[in-house]
Amino acid sequence: MNLIKPEAILFDWDNTLVDSWTIIFDALNFTLESFGKEPWSITQTKTRVRKSLRDSFPDIFGERWKQAAEIFYERFDDIHISRLTPIKGAQKMLKEIHEQKIFLGVVSNKRGDYLRKEVHHLGWGKYFSSLVGATDAEKDKPSPEPVALALSGCAHKSGGHIWFVGDANIDMECAHNADLTPILLRKPAPNHEEFTDYPPAFHILDCQALSNLVKKM
Repeated sequence: MNLIKPEAILFDWDNTLVDSWTIIFDALNFTLESFGKEPWSITQTKTRVRKSLRDSFPDIFGERWKQAAEIFYERFDDIHISRLTPIKGAQKMLKEIHEQKIFLGVVSNKRGDYLRKEVHHLGWGKYFSSLVGATDAEKDKPSPEPVALALSGCAHKSGGHIWFVGDANIDMECAHNADLTPILLRKPAPNHEEFTDYPPAFHILDCQALSNLVKKM
């Protein structure tokens, strides 16, 4: 697939721009153990955590999922800012792409208020024109609804000149659903069956490589 230079880029947040697996792992296992459930390994966590909490917790905790959500968020609140770690090169990449006058936004399955708090803490708000998290739209990723909300202030709403950059299959699915160009940003190569239904248009290994690609186009 021939890539078109982006006029807008939407990023996933967790584990695309910030490393948050240890935070999610801690808060999730704290919640599982509070309900007498077997804790997950870090590998299981990385494999299973894709959907937003409101879409995933009913499957895990059943009718008590709202109580589980309260426990999760109480623990998450205690640790997420102190342990928040930017992905290597993410800030430099955002600065360089922003300087090219490209519309930048975030579409995350992290609850919107937490997303905006983390962006503010890192001082990255100046790079983004929109920040959309879980529950901000009627539906969360992989629905195209949060994408539409994120692009509401952009002249462009869909098409190959808008990239969706993420690290997981749900990001690629969301990109396809919204008719955007799906870009996989992470070191590991795609597993053979990982993106069968919603393949990425391009796999980029790190943030600097993404910035270099955009600058060369």
